[in-house]
Amino acid sequence: MRRVIELAEKNVRDGRGGPFAALVSKDGEIVAEGTNLVTSTNDPTAHAEVVAIRRACAAISSFQLAGLELYTSCEPCPMCLGAIYWARPSAIYYGATHTDAAEAGFDDSFIYQQTKLPVAQRAIPMRQLLGDEAKAPFDVWRNTLAKILY
Repeated sequence: MRRVIELAEKNVRDGRGGPFAALVSKDGEIVAEGTNLVTSTNDPTAHAEVVAIRRACAAISSFQLAGLELYTSCEPCPMCLGAIYWARPSAIYYGATHTDAAEAGFDDSFIYQQTKLPVAQRAIPMRQLLGDEAKAPFDVWRNTLAKILY
């Protein structure tokens, strides 16, 4: 945990992004590290947890992190939490809380509120198009014998 706190502070000092860092480890050894690179890469998905997960998956040549642990300097936001659950690490350890982040100007409560609303009531308009046609790829998936489930 001290390593991710150190990385988060350094990330801010170096002007690379926000005050967040994460790492993935296995049996006490660091597999990959990541820091928030949103502003330096112009990538809104480049949160520390996502960066660390991408690097760890590349390092172990797997799309899942079973048997590995994720350490993050702050409680994950909704996007990162989704990525973490898809990656399936064995445990998550975090330092600061989402309330601490909100007090520093990183408030994700709006996202939590939006996901609870019916689609028609969300701040960014969402409309379904070609719903029946869009089901075709799922039919192909169901009928593919060589698929890898995840």
